[in-house]
Amino acid sequence: MSRAQGSHRAAGAGGVRDSGYGVPHDGVRGSGPGGGHAPTVVDARLADTVLAPSVAGAHPTAAGPAPTVVDARLAQAYAPTLPYVDLKGAGLTAPALPRQGAPGTATGGRAQARRAARRRRAAPRADGLRRLVPQALVVAFLAGGTAAFVGADKAVRLTVDGEPRTLHTFADDVAELLDDEGVRIGPHDLVAPGPEAGLDSGDEVVVRYGRPLVLTLDGHRRTVWTTAETVEGALRQLGVRATGAYLSVSRSAAIGRTGLTVDMRTERSVTFMADGRERTLRTTAPTVREALADAGIALHGQDTTSVPMESFPRDGQTITVMRITATRETRDEPVPHAVERTEDATLFAGTEVVERQGEPGIRRVTYGLRTVNGVRHKPRRLHEEIVREPVAERIRVGTRRPPDSVAGADGLDWDALARCESGGRPGAVDPSGTYGGLYQFDAGTWRSLGGSGRPEDAPAAEQTYRAKKLYVQRGASPWPHCGRRL
Repeated sequence: MSRAQGSHRAAGAGGVRDSGYGVPHDGVRGSGPGGGHAPTVVDARLADTVLAPSVAGAHPTAAGPAPTVVDARLAQAYAPTLPYVDLKGAGLTAPALPRQGAPGTATGGRAQARRAARRRRAAPRADGLRRLVPQALVVAFLAGGTAAFVGADKAVRLTVDGEPRTLHTFADDVAELLDDEGVRIGPHDLVAPGPEAGLDSGDEVVVRYGRPLVLTLDGHRRTVWTTAETVEGALRQLGVRATGAYLSVSRSAAIGRTGLTVDMRTERSVTFMADGRERTLRTTAPTVREALADAGIALHGQDTTSVPMESFPRDGQTITVMRITATRETRDEPVPHAVERTEDATLFAGTEVVERQGEPGIRRVTYGLRTVNGVRHKPRRLHEEIVREPVAERIRVGTRRPPDSVAGADGLDWDALARCESGGRPGAVDPSGTYGGLYQFDAGTWRSLGGSGRPEDAPAAEQTYRAKKLYVQRGASPWPHCGRRL
């Protein structure tokens, strides 16, 4: 006996029992060895359209309307996707089928049920398909649109100047996202990833605004741009070592969008050479003067340093302290006199006569004497005054042409005499300084012959003329050794 037949017999008292296929039924036979249709299966959505009209009018009597039977093949078409319905749990009453009794009665009931099922088979299936196809199309369209909508939406984390926020966007790249969010980017701002980078859900975009920083570093002033929000972060970005450095503001000071001015002096090593000793210290002083004070070196009077006191001390610089001692000294110095020359036609050409001897003046000069680290420097003239005016020297200069000959002396060899006395040199002077000229005149003899000045200063022709005159007066005696050469 099949499972369905056992269920049918067990339901003889009118009870409803699970048929073994998960659907309650009232005495309907299954597909036993000689059966016809597949076991009865009821679809939840088809129950409203197929079973409800028949079940509503069914009565548990043999004489009532034929029970509703759902075709198993139609049920199998919808069974994979639709849930089963428990009629008892839904408050419905299953249609009553004739009990199994006499063979004739049982056979007539089964045939009648099969005919009723064949009559109703076509109509419910066609109506159900007509209602389900449009609904399926609408569901598919809505599902596709929703999937596309959900796929285009992206969850992105945007951090602007350290303030993060998570937002949903349909932007394709970073530039479109920033434009949608009203974030304006300048040439000094930082965007990571770049504006052209594409966006995917879960990405993070960081924006840091650029800030101008006016930085005076060890005396050098410059303007730089940084995306750091604090002075310490900006110095780290610039690679500036801040250990031990002086800062005009706190390292944690915020840098606003409008910028900040910072004066920074790094710690430097400076060496001072003072009083024969060498002193090295590390300092952040802005001037050499302050660095000297840090080193404990005092300046007195005109003491100074080898570099300007207000200059910036550089790292590794050596500075010499100069101890200066200043004094004054007064000296009287001569003032050269002038020489005034006047022509005199009574004198032979080349003859000069000093009418007034010149006298130098006196100038009183005050000098500043400077000693640096014990070394005396060149005196510096501070003041001067004339104590006595100089007296100009007056000289008469002859212009008269000397005579060509002297009677009684023209035929002598005067060149031979000159070579013997002076070697033929008009400006010759003997070692004692008494005699001079070609013929070695002394000053008295020269003046007695009408000469002026010194004989060695007179022209050679005048000297020869004066020698001839001397020969006429005294012969060759003035030249005792060379006179014989005449």
